[in-house]
Amino acid sequence: MKKKHMMLGLAMMATALTMQSFIANDDTMTKENGMFVINTTSLAKDVEGYNGPTPLKIYIIKNKVERIEFLKSLETPKYYAKVKKALMDKWNGLKVKDAQKHQVDAVTGATFSSEAVIKNVQIGLEYYQKNK
Repeated sequence: MKKKHMMLGLAMMATALTMQSFIANDDTMTKENGMFVINTTSLAKDVEGYNGPTPLKIYIIKNKVERIEFLKSLETPKYYAKVKKALMDKWNGLKVKDAQKHQVDAVTGATFSSEAVIKNVQIGLEYYQKNK
């Protein structure tokens, strides 16, 4: 009987992990009000700033970047605020192809966080291009 319960428990854990993975991937690209929204949470989970992942949402309308939204992260608020201020608008209004090539400089004093944000944008735009 113990063996059955253990097998059932393992099966339930495997199902839960599979569902969690499915749910995470399911919201990678959504469409809201005619806009594509790319969520880099699962796409760029290995891209880390100074204190961990720096997930974003990239809003795209008519193949142009509308805006970037910074999602919750563990970055130091004071430094991450500098990154947000400096990088938030860098890709706005650019065609996706141009945004992918756009050279953006890291913020002095917040280099790791800046580079992680830039990499998230690149990964998100690449995903959009392949899956639109």
